[in-house]
Amino acid sequence: MNINLIDLLKKKVSAIVLEGETEYLSEKSQALTSFFPILLSIFKSQPELIGRLQNQLNPRLTDIFTNNPALKHQFLEQISGTVPTGAMESTLNRSIALVLGVLEIEAGSAEPSAMVHLIETHWSAVSNALPYWATALLTALGGGAVSGQALHQAPEVASSQNIEEKKKSAFLLPLIAFIILAVLLALIFRACSGKKETEPVGGLATQTISNEPAKLQLSTGASGGLTTCQLYSGNANYINILQQEIKQVFNHNMGCGAESNANYHTEFIDQDAIPSVLKLVKGVPNASLTWMGNQLSIQSANPIDAQQLAAEIQPLVKNMTVMTQAANNTAPPVDSHAVMSTGNSNAEKALAEINPDHIRALDIATALNMQIINFDTARANIPEANKSILDQAAALMKRAPQVKLTVKGHTDAVGNAATNKTLSQKRAQAVVDYLVKQGVDPAQLQAVGYGQEQPIADNSTANGQFKNRRIEFEVLNTETGVTREVNDQGIKKQ
Repeated sequence: MNINLIDLLKKKVSAIVLEGETEYLSEKSQALTSFFPILLSIFKSQPELIGRLQNQLNPRLTDIFTNNPALKHQFLEQISGTVPTGAMESTLNRSIALVLGVLEIEAGSAEPSAMVHLIETHWSAVSNALPYWATALLTALGGGAVSGQALHQAPEVASSQNIEEKKKSAFLLPLIAFIILAVLLALIFRACSGKKETEPVGGLATQTISNEPAKLQLSTGASGGLTTCQLYSGNANYINILQQEIKQVFNHNMGCGAESNANYHTEFIDQDAIPSVLKLVKGVPNASLTWMGNQLSIQSANPIDAQQLAAEIQPLVKNMTVMTQAANNTAPPVDSHAVMSTGNSNAEKALAEINPDHIRALDIATALNMQIINFDTARANIPEANKSILDQAAALMKRAPQVKLTVKGHTDAVGNAATNKTLSQKRAQAVVDYLVKQGVDPAQLQAVGYGQEQPIADNSTANGQFKNRRIEFEVLNTETGVTREVNDQGIKKQ
């Protein structure tokens, strides 16, 4: 192969990640250049990591440093320079999925073994691009295969070199090894110091660190499929495991919104029963479940459904109290601002991770359906928070004329049905008009208003009304002629 893998990643990944960036552009570009060979070296020594990251919707640095979060902090401090570490981490996070995409294309396969073979084929270019400080990092991460090779090995010298040069080499090799060992010991010492700083002082209880119980909240729609899900835990590894379980049980490709930090406990009470409980909840219409501490709360639009579900779950969670409530009376109000902010942020990230040279219609639809377009009452003006997301989608659609979208408008059941249908049509058309204004071919778009005809939640509650007021995207790929809709149960052929 004639390509330089590092140059290829700089061309295909850096350009996408840094598009639209205005702050620290040069520093972030340089950091990505240093990060690519480090990431490839980690993949080479840990092929199983490739598979784990491929299963993540948004793979992050945290997934790489799962067993050594202190080392991640050290790494970010080293690579960030003058850039705030939070901003740098976000930049590097966005690059991981794109790097995997390039490796898959170049290797001709998504198999980790094929990607590792590709890296090995280009190992000379990868190792030469490694920054000088990366050796200690890779060693600390367990990259024995990497650290055991010379990262900046000079070409073999001719046999005519004199004995004096060989003596110098014999002196320098132990010196270099000593320097590497010193750097590694310094990293370990700093990591240990960081851990000590978080330990309780003067006998204070450890609850000052993790004082919130782990929490799982989810709800189903009218067909019993997953509609919303939030997960909070201090154990990032378990979050990943539970995410996969939820995606599999509900046939849902996006899973939960998740938050992992030290404020939350690392384990759920009776957490081994969670998969079995999920299977029981699946198929129950308009139900919600909250698993927090030693209490499991079940709510349903139909009280009989909630009672039956509680009776089936109670034997599985012997250390918990199962409570039932009627959703239309006691469901807590939706934090609409938080839900919209999370959805819109996820949509922006998903669109940014689409390879502009390999655009799939389903990827655009999935990303757009993550956002929440919350129109003002009786208005059809697109909120400012959604315009940047639609701008990203428009840029992709202009590059992919085979992609066609049907924009579907829905309302709640408050008010006159005919008025609601007209309003939903206007809102869907407003989205179409905005995309066309950004340069999308009008032939790629169609607006349809359904009014209150297709609810996904109970219209008798404020929470249900919020869920029903929505814009959805249905995709027709002219290459296949197959219409696919992204709904509460994943992808549905029509």
